[in-house]
Amino acid sequence: MTRPDGPGDRPAGDRGSGLDLLGICLAFPQRDGGELPVLDDVSLRVAPGEFVSVVGASGCGKTTLLRIANGLARPDRGEVRVGGQPLRGPSPKQAFVFQEDLLLPWRSVLANVLFPLELRHTAGGEARERAARLLRTVGLAGFERSYPHELSVGMRQRVNLARALVVEPGVLLMDEPFAALDAQTREILQDELLRLWDMDRKTVLFVTHQIDEAVYLSDRVVVLSTRPARVREVVEIDVPRPREPSLKRSGSLGGYVEHIWSLIADEARRMSWSAPG
Repeated sequence: MTRPDGPGDRPAGDRGSGLDLLGICLAFPQRDGGELPVLDDVSLRVAPGEFVSVVGASGCGKTTLLRIANGLARPDRGEVRVGGQPLRGPSPKQAFVFQEDLLLPWRSVLANVLFPLELRHTAGGEARERAARLLRTVGLAGFERSYPHELSVGMRQRVNLARALVVEPGVLLMDEPFAALDAQTREILQDELLRLWDMDRKTVLFVTHQIDEAVYLSDRVVVLSTRPARVREVVEIDVPRPREPSLKRSGSLGGYVEHIWSLIADEARRMSWSAPG
């Protein structure tokens, strides 16, 4: 089930950039002058056009790793490369989808999607057409002039996704984007995400607590150990694409879910055994 690197063969239409995290180490300073080790020599490669998820016990450093991948945090040691180039800070080649939608309440849906382009001074007519097209693609045609408070949580997250995609990133970083949704809406948006991803195969690094979600969406699932996090195992999901929603209930993904769960449970036991009694 394990393969250290991403697949070598991707569809000819791939537009994503590869993402490499090389020997990432990070410790948080403590009030007593000590340090709390968080990440310990974490290395992984996300090939261009690949969908990779990161799972692990709560508090193991998944979001911290994602922030480092985006340039929002700097590691103590190690390097991030996007498209083969060292990352020195947040890159226009990447977009970040946070757990919360962070929509601006005083701006319409269309204006929220256009906001990152305005920051780049590229919100011209062509960009407006692209934003409107993305809103249609995520099922929000007719809501362009609505405001965030008029939308459901699921609709707001669709706007959030459209806002990330409008900058046409090579790499999409997603931090539990469906965590706040009810189960039904979550499943619908999982399928919407796969449909959007399949259109141009952007490179995706996706953090989630939901193992079944990670297995259903991903080419590979990276399992982190407890803190300080290391790569415990990389599980290749050898299930053909496109993946239909019925696959979730077919039982064919169950073996992967059980295997990954056993790894995380083993890490949790290790942590409890090592804790002072």
